[in-house]
Amino acid sequence: MLGITLLVFFVTRLVPGGPMDRILQAGMAGDSGSSKGDSKEAGALSPEQKERLEEEYGYDKPMLYAYLQWLGVFPRESQLSKYEMKSDSIVVGLNPKQQGDFVLRGTDAIVTVILDKPAVNPEDEVKIGKFVYKDTEKDPRDDGWSIRVEAPLERKERQARRDKKEVSEITTNYVHRVVAYRTEFAGLLQGDLRRSDTYGDTVWSLIISRVPVALYFGILSTIIIYGACIPLGIAKAIGHRSWFDTLSSVLIFVGYAIPAYALGALMVVFLGARTGWFPIFGMASQNFEELSFLGQIVDVLHHTVLPLICYVISGFAMLTMLMKNSLMDNLSADYVRTAMAKGVSFRKAVIGHAFRNSFIPIATGLGGLITIFVSGSMLIEQVFDIQGFGKLQYEAVLTRDINVIMGTLTVSAFLMLLGNILSDVIVAFVDPRVKFD
Repeated sequence: MLGITLLVFFVTRLVPGGPMDRILQAGMAGDSGSSKGDSKEAGALSPEQKERLEEEYGYDKPMLYAYLQWLGVFPRESQLSKYEMKSDSIVVGLNPKQQGDFVLRGTDAIVTVILDKPAVNPEDEVKIGKFVYKDTEKDPRDDGWSIRVEAPLERKERQARRDKKEVSEITTNYVHRVVAYRTEFAGLLQGDLRRSDTYGDTVWSLIISRVPVALYFGILSTIIIYGACIPLGIAKAIGHRSWFDTLSSVLIFVGYAIPAYALGALMVVFLGARTGWFPIFGMASQNFEELSFLGQIVDVLHHTVLPLICYVISGFAMLTMLMKNSLMDNLSADYVRTAMAKGVSFRKAVIGHAFRNSFIPIATGLGGLITIFVSGSMLIEQVFDIQGFGKLQYEAVLTRDINVIMGTLTVSAFLMLLGNILSDVIVAFVDPRVKFD
């Protein structure tokens, strides 16, 4: 799971079109559409605004460090307050005491910074002497604040990375800057997946709001597929090469060959828009709240028919043929022939002996149903405009909503790995060769 999240985190940082790029492009578009005199009013971002965006999305840190912050292993910086040292106090040959007052962000407190080792040259390191509240001698660091000093060269290098330029091309005359901030651990390990850039809600609330729809279709499709395919596979194995076996094989493979989203688009056009037999989008009608309880159930079921067909049609072929082929292999095994030679009926030999061993290959995929229950299908949900978990993932990728991408991926990866473990446990219970000694 760490490998999956780390890989995707790096990919979201490297590909273009992330939140920083979108905001910067919006600012450039506003600037290009304005006259020369009103570019600032049109939305062009100042260097300070760009820095705040970098700090908000973690782009001011190396990628591995930012990933560990997202994970909750390293702390995040919050409530950043900055104080620009006066450039006229940097005088070659002198060693003046630099001091200044500034307001701590998020509070009404005013602090005073006094340097023990001021800057004589822009390249010099400086040392903080005092960092105290203005009205008292109390150190804000006792209240959880931290402090650092950013040198001019460090600030130029940061701008060069942001603007994708060489340091020598940066013409801004930076000065030393004092930065006060608080630290907090707020990541995956603390249950914090941040907020969505698109919706403004927390990622957890978005995921929780979409899970019921995914569970609804996941449970229904699983019941239908397994409830129909297992008996169908048994019947096909018993009647191998009969007209029933041939006809059912043709039908299920035709269904397997049709992409679910393409079938959904055809049904929306012909069974929804043209004939009006079924709704073409959503999970409820506009007057849903006005309907009776029974009417609401009927309305939801009416909206369920077309997407549910798309969910189940491609799953019939694989499961049915897996059940059939596995059962045929076991029916031809020696232990089944021996049982029948001892007087066991064919029906009992199939159900009592061969079926359990034939179910082992199917049991290996039962754990993966957890992922199906939650993940849904992003393309089917997009075709029918169903606000499910899959569509949330799809929209997050389209809008480059990094926090939602990472949050939904984390949930999916966790469920996939949990499903693999459950599959091993289920197989251990089903397979008679596995003994718990």
